[in-house]
Amino acid sequence: MLQRQQAQAIIAARKKIVEGAVSMVQMAIQQLSERKVVEMTDEKKSSLASNLMVVLCSEHSTNPVINTGAPGK
Repeated sequence: MLQRQQAQAIIAARKKIVEGAVSMVQMAIQQLSERKVVEMTDEKKSSLASNLMVVLCSEHSTNPVINTGAPGK
């Protein structure tokens, strides 16, 4: 019984985290577009959304990654 309650609490907490993360991703994409900070294709929006969801929903701290371009170019 206690394990079931704990599992339900974890699921409820994760659901709230995901709902908040989705809202934050939507706001970020909307504000970047409205303020014309950067023009994004659907592919770039998808990549941004994916990266933000990983960061916002992760249980571990994140480390920045700097994209320096394709190797050998």
